[in-house]
Amino acid sequence: MQDNEPTLSSIEDYNTLKGSKKKVVWAVIISGLLIGAIFVTAKMIYGSTQDTIMVNESIGKVPVK
Repeated sequence: MQDNEPTLSSIEDYNTLKGSKKKVVWAVIISGLLIGAIFVTAKMIYGSTQDTIMVNESIGKVPVK
């Protein structure tokens, strides 16, 4: 049984990415950073817990069937 997946040694541009592959790698890296920055910004703006409802009741006994 032979594997059809490429190995690192069989990829001809493993050591140096060239052309469109290099552009795709950079596009993925930059888009990941941009998405991360958007989530961090949203967390800083909307992540406030000042509107949390405090619950002071405690469960005395859990019913078991």
